[in-house]
Amino acid sequence: MFTCICFFVLVVQILALFAGAREERKNVVFIVADDLRTSLGCYGDSLVKTPNIDQLASKSLVFLNAFSQQAVCAPSRTSMLTSRRPDTTRLYDFKSYWRTHSGNFSTLPQYFKSHGYFTASVGKVFHPGIASNHSDDYPYSWSIPAYHPASFRFEKAKMCKGEDGKLHANLLCAVNVTEQPGGTLPDMESTDEALRLLKSRADAAQPFLLAVGFHKPHIPFRIPQEYLKLYPLDKMSLAPDPDVPKLLPAVAYNPWTDVRKREDVQKLNVSFPFGPIPEDFQLGIRQHYYGAVSYMDAQVGRLLSALDGMGLTDSTMVVFTSDHGWSLGEHGEWAKYSNFDVATRVPLIMFVPGVTADPDAALEPTFPFIDILSGSEPSFQYDKVVRNMVELLDVFPTVSALAGLRGPKHCPDVSLQVDLCVEGKSLAASFKHQEKKKNAERIAFSQYPRPADMPQENSDLPDLKDIKVMGYSLRTWDYRYTLWLGFNPVTFQVNVSDVHAGELYILEDDPGEDANVYSEFDHSQMMRKMTSLPQNLSLQTRMQLQFHYVTAAMKTSRGTV
Repeated sequence: MFTCICFFVLVVQILALFAGAREERKNVVFIVADDLRTSLGCYGDSLVKTPNIDQLASKSLVFLNAFSQQAVCAPSRTSMLTSRRPDTTRLYDFKSYWRTHSGNFSTLPQYFKSHGYFTASVGKVFHPGIASNHSDDYPYSWSIPAYHPASFRFEKAKMCKGEDGKLHANLLCAVNVTEQPGGTLPDMESTDEALRLLKSRADAAQPFLLAVGFHKPHIPFRIPQEYLKLYPLDKMSLAPDPDVPKLLPAVAYNPWTDVRKREDVQKLNVSFPFGPIPEDFQLGIRQHYYGAVSYMDAQVGRLLSALDGMGLTDSTMVVFTSDHGWSLGEHGEWAKYSNFDVATRVPLIMFVPGVTADPDAALEPTFPFIDILSGSEPSFQYDKVVRNMVELLDVFPTVSALAGLRGPKHCPDVSLQVDLCVEGKSLAASFKHQEKKKNAERIAFSQYPRPADMPQENSDLPDLKDIKVMGYSLRTWDYRYTLWLGFNPVTFQVNVSDVHAGELYILEDDPGEDANVYSEFDHSQMMRKMTSLPQNLSLQTRMQLQFHYVTAAMKTSRGTV
């Protein structure tokens, strides 16, 4: 009898522990913008008007130097959501599904679902189409089929009223929303659906992960026309470095082919690949991009204020990020498709109730909606920041830990046969300990494929079979170092001795990455040293060694050591 009682008590204790663990688990609202660079007030942009995201940042931990692993949608999103580098997912274009193409890798939402969460996707979270098996990875990642706004099918149609009064497929496409099909736009529809899902889960005992992907500021800039009033053209300025750097290797250049396909851009007759866009049109692009960011900010505000209204703020962590950045004329480039900071650096903001914000201060709403169109421009303090380099790979393990789950183990160097592991690092400790100094060992890696050494029509987004060169780039506090190496798309092998070009930017002197000093140094001795390294050494480790050798030689030649 005594044994039975003890066993019963033990079972009750175990069940109580599991129940307590479930109670501690936080809901997650995961917000992903599309093509959003760090043009936000909380990242120091004094022109942009993003009060709702800034308000979120004021009550969050803000990672000031977060980088995507490839500056294009499908590879970046797949990499972030699996915490595997593009060389592991083997997805460099839009035309393969990682589970059948490389490995059956678990995803962030799949991990939460396997731990009892209700998971739902609204809008563009995974890249739709082949890259997510035409299902947004349902049912692996989501409890219900993913939602896509019906109005998105008009996004690339002739919806933009031109000066001739006719409709065109333009890049610049500010519209009267009431005249659009259904009287709405995709991100408005996505927000409506997200609010409906939140309401349906507000009183549920089961924790949830709701991922919401906004389409803006991705082109075309089909946005409500009233947001342009926030950015008068006479207040806009050109990029500080609108010219192609003289020593930029041609293989590194992004010829912005998708922008050229728009009817209003075609009328400009800009020469391919380096011809500059006329300055007045450049100002228009920048105006519309900023307007798109403010429009997207308003949708974020609607979503966050709903957490307050439904009593979910104290139990829900919020993650806000983007898949990659976007060039706004820097280096003579537009769009993404490169390894520069403007294309790879992204916002990464994490709100954790009771950790980044004081629950005792919740007498007032945490996220009241701020209507920037009404003229309200509140200011916020951003005293919780991390300046050291982090990667979007780090999101999966970090969110898992902060939500109350035991994070997946770190991947071995070769992990194609390992379904569940992460190549990123958990940043959870950053929420407990204030960053004291810069860490030179924190490095972010990005990469970009090219079909040839010179820009051509498919340089921005080559199919896998056409990739001949891969640009691997590492970013530290002080430098960006890039090597363009020969690549075999059949074997997925990189030829580390086949160096097509290199880039080295000293960020203290050149924060815009405009002066490539790679050719100032003799790299032949370093390359000979690299050939003696073990063949199974990871590319990231190899590049770190190369980088340290180059910078040491640079300091010696400049007399700094």
